[in-house]
Amino acid sequence: MYLRVIRDDIIEGLHKSSNIIPAKTGAAFLRTIWMKAEGDTLRIMSTDSNLEFTGAYPATVQEEGLAGVQGRSFYDLVRKLPPGEITVRTEAEGSNLLIEQGKRKYKLPTNDPTWFQKFSDHPESGGVYWSGDFLQELIDRVSYCISDEDTMEAIACMNVVPVDGENGKSIRALGLNGHQFAMLGFTNDDIVDMLPEGGMLIQKKYLTELKKWLSGEEIEMALDDKRLFFRTRDQVETFSLPLSFYQYPDYTTFLSKVSDDAQGSLTLDREELADSLDRILIFNSENNRTVSFSFENGEMQLFSQGQDVGTANETLPVEFSGGLDKIAFPTRNLIEILSHFNSERVTFNFTGSEGPCGIRGEDDPEYLVIIMPMKIVEETYYTEEEA
Repeated sequence: MYLRVIRDDIIEGLHKSSNIIPAKTGAAFLRTIWMKAEGDTLRIMSTDSNLEFTGAYPATVQEEGLAGVQGRSFYDLVRKLPPGEITVRTEAEGSNLLIEQGKRKYKLPTNDPTWFQKFSDHPESGGVYWSGDFLQELIDRVSYCISDEDTMEAIACMNVVPVDGENGKSIRALGLNGHQFAMLGFTNDDIVDMLPEGGMLIQKKYLTELKKWLSGEEIEMALDDKRLFFRTRDQVETFSLPLSFYQYPDYTTFLSKVSDDAQGSLTLDREELADSLDRILIFNSENNRTVSFSFENGEMQLFSQGQDVGTANETLPVEFSGGLDKIAFPTRNLIEILSHFNSERVTFNFTGSEGPCGIRGEDDPEYLVIIMPMKIVEETYYTEEEA
């Protein structure tokens, strides 16, 4: 292999490629960035055995070939080189890769070419163009409610599923972790036609890497029996990930409970509540990570206490209806939930002091988050003198 390439043409591809390979752990072949020179293109490829990245970049190829090197080292080297042309070639026996830029010369050992396995091909039909910005937002607003435990199978995944509605089919993206649930609805006829009837499951860990790869530009999405593919509109880069095939829990039961069995409704300014919770978080402790809400005369009292950290009381003006006296939520979780809404005002629909609570926003009509309250336990702390 012998080629010349402009450093700035490949640096972003090397960065994205190195992102998905294990840094230190795992088999050596999984820590490899593969380079394939053919025609007038340098193809950069990497995989962690599940995720796959491929990028094709312009190059002046004098001798075609394939070489694999330790990915992080190669990326770090190129990243620290100044802009300009780089010569990349393998030695005659193929055991080393030589990198030259002017009077700078480096040598990296190459990996056994038999380690290379063919990467999955992006389907050439059935692709759908989609906004990269919207996909990033969708991942951000749903993934924090997905379980981090791979052993949790389906609830460690985002479920993207078509649903029937009054105005035809739409799509729901769902995240669930046992104590929180997020649902973002949207309409896209092309994606509805592409999705299988039962939808698709994508593991949270893959969503994290996909979000790193995405930019705000439009992307092409395609699906086969086992994998989900994304490609830049200019077809320079491809990112693919495996689908999961677990049975997603039936979420419609608690969804209908929040919609139909509300025992109280609370509406208030989102930023005011978030600011109050941020201060109250200071008074949470290891044994008490909650904030309690109580209601009286058009106001809501927020309260938290923690041993050795004191107590916090704040009052906010609210619109409240129902017979609920008091309810408690994990403070930090509530802060995070509020950060994913765009609305100035949010509404809590209660189903009881220990039942699921739905949160919606005036300007987020297709977005719903459900959170489980915490059981309220009254605690009194005594000093040694009082005892």
